[in-house]
Amino acid sequence: MTTRSYPNLDALLRAVRACRACEAHLPLGPRPVLQAGESARILVVGQAPGARVHATGVPWDDASGDRLRDWMAVDKRTFYDPSQIAIIPMGFCYPGRGAGGDLPPRRECAELWLDLLLARLPRIELTLLVGTYAQRHFLGARRKATLADTVRAWRDYAPRYFPLPHPSPRNQPWLKRHPWFERELVPALRERVRHDVRQRAEVA
Repeated sequence: MTTRSYPNLDALLRAVRACRACEAHLPLGPRPVLQAGESARILVVGQAPGARVHATGVPWDDASGDRLRDWMAVDKRTFYDPSQIAIIPMGFCYPGRGAGGDLPPRRECAELWLDLLLARLPRIELTLLVGTYAQRHFLGARRKATLADTVRAWRDYAPRYFPLPHPSPRNQPWLKRHPWFERELVPALRERVRHDVRQRAEVA
């Protein structure tokens, strides 16, 4: 499968949204949730949709999304504008629940589609790596031993990448244990996002 298989990004997105590769393993059935536009300068890579996002079909349409948008200092209009922000999780469909929460993202999504999608997003300048799975995929051997260590070393990956913890309300204890995150990383992230959003507006 190559980029020549699809004449443009719209055709590729239609193929992704019609994907049924994992259907037998998905308790609520397939519903790939993502957004992308060729002019997007910011890419958000999370884990996989939760049950609420599966129901609405809108990425980050939950309390985690509210916190992520606050970290970025963007409103919903900007966040859901695919010409500015692409949202491509490591797994596109809700994977179901396990003993400790949602199951990990299915590997098939990245194996089948991720490189094809990234190849169609030539203007991405900032990628937010939300959680361990995104950091493992994009940072590889550069990732530290733990998520906290990786996020603390965010300057090593900036300005191209910003590793983030998951913004779930369940992660509030993590944020309390690591006050430097909101004191140091979040202001830098907001400035970086503001730069890319402003740059996009000037071009438009």
